[in-house]
Amino acid sequence: MVNTIESVGVGVEDESFEEYIDTSVVRSARLIYETYYDVHPELTEPPLGVAINRLTLRGKLIFNGRPVLLPQECFVPFQRMRE
Repeated sequence: MVNTIESVGVGVEDESFEEYIDTSVVRSARLIYETYYDVHPELTEPPLGVAINRLTLRGKLIFNGRPVLLPQECFVPFQRMRE
């Protein structure tokens, strides 16, 4: 297991982190994803997910690599947004 931020204790590659994601964060991540693809319909590459701030619910799509998350951020995988 590789932790993205040691102090948080949960990394993107840690499968247990998904159970701690709030449903409002998932809804916001889905909205960010849908808005991005409404504005950029020509892009077909699916993202790995969304890095999102749990407090402000602002986020950005991650397309490659491992995101480095700040303590107040979490990563919502693309598969979780599609549920």
